[in-house]
Amino acid sequence: MSVIAELSIFPMDKGDSVSPYVKRALNVLKSSGLMFQLNPMGTVIEGDWDSVMAAVSDCYKALEADCDRIYMTLKIDARKGREYGMLSKVAAVE
Repeated sequence: MSVIAELSIFPMDKGDSVSPYVKRALNVLKSSGLMFQLNPMGTVIEGDWDSVMAAVSDCYKALEADCDRIYMTLKIDARKGREYGMLSKVAAVE
């Protein structure tokens, strides 16, 4: 099953600028091999369920080591038979 997930994750105990921590999560996604797209409010990730959920867990673990409080939202659209959903969903609207 194809999964498109939108993840927003950041620490709440590190002051106003959390970009170094968001960058950590992006580095995890880069090493996962999954297709992803950063946007101003989160990151969209596409792949199979197990791979996406493993990447989300790895993003959490990358922050957990030195963050006492982590905020995370996760939205998921799962659909059988879909390929390149991130691209096709946007193209269908444009």
